[in-house]
This record gives sequence, structure tokens and C-alpha cells, in this order.
Amino acid sequence: MVLPVIDLQCREERCYCLNKNSMAKKDRQLRLVDKIKEDPFMTDEDIAGFLEVSIPTVRLDRLELGIPELRQRIRDVASINHQKVRALHADEIVGELVEIQLGVSGISILDTTDQMVFAQSKIVRGHYIYSFAESLAIAVIDAEVALVGVANIKYKIPVYAGSRLIAKAIVRQTRQRSHIVWVFISFRQQEVFRGKFILVSIGENEEQNNES
Repeated sequence: MVLPVIDLQCREERCYCLNKNSMAKKDRQLRLVDKIKEDPFMTDEDIAGFLEVSIPTVRLDRLELGIPELRQRIRDVASINHQKVRALHADEIVGELVEIQLGVSGISILDTTDQMVFAQSKIVRGHYIYSFAESLAIAVIDAEVALVGVANIKYKIPVYAGSRLIAKAIVRQTRQRSHIVWVFISFRQQEVFRGKFILVSIGENEEQNNES
């Protein structure tokens, strides 16, 4: 009877490789979690570049870790921030409100679609971009009602369907019921729109008096 020859060295090498791969995966997933905590709005493509792995690898890691895709992460954050807004109802906010500090600043995201463009040029219609900016300007005001009195706006470059726009609002000045808010909208870190909004806030008592 011939006994099988066991190559202990090969077995040890295989075990070493398995352990090494397992440790590398664990380390990669820890880095992925830390990176998403730091920037929850990174795409799978951005994460893949950061970790130096393929996009399918990132997606598998997210599934194993129970981390939702980017669109769902944005919606989850936005649903919390919508509850903080006083001057607008959640369904009146244009885009996804991902960060807000009433009376100070706010950040919102809008994914443009084919339904927003001119048929011939495929450029997003201006009123969609303006509504996006106006909505954020109103949302950051710490009042029950806020109205735009004056808007000085500038469209800088065309926006096409499929562009993910990021709007940042900053409250520059507040004097009694008057508020000056600047809104900057960018696509891939290039500014496409800017606007200076002068808003007037209305107190709850004034609103009731007008209704009566």
C-alpha cells in the first residue's frame, strides 16, 4: 500500500495566502467604512479609486457590510434634514437636502434628468436650476415663513441631463426680518450658477393676521 505524500510546505503556503487575503479584505473594508463616514456621498467609482480595487469589489464589500448605495444614503440623510426645515414642507424642497444649519448654511444635491432639458439643445432649463437654488435659500432661513424679495442670479455654464448638481447656501447677513443668502451651484467642482437672494421672514402672528 502506497501512502499519499503530503506536501506540508504547499499546505502552509496556501494557509498563509488565505490568511493574508482575509486580513487584506478586512483592512480594506475597515478603510471603506471610515471613508464613507468621512464622506457619505462618495460614489462607488470614487471609493474604488481610493482603495485601488475594482468597482464590483466595492459593491460586494458594501453588501457584506450592509452599506446602502449612494442614492439611498443621500435619501436617508435628506429625510432627517427635511424635518429640520421650518419655512418649507418636505415635498416643497427641490433636490435632496444633505446638510443644514438653520440661519447659517445648507447643502443640497439635485440629479438632473431628460425631463428637465430643452428638446433640441439637451440643456437643462433655467427654471429648474433657479428653483433648486431658491428652495435651498428659503430652507436655511430660521423662520416659519420666508419669501424671496430680490434675486440677483447668474448662469455661468450650461448644464446637461445626467449632471449631479451640488448647491451650497450661506447666510451672509440677518437684520431683523431681512436675510441675505448666497447660493452657489456646481457640477464636478465647476461653478454653474450663483445667486444672491434677499429674503423676508414673516412671523407666525403676522401670517395669522394676514389670513384674518
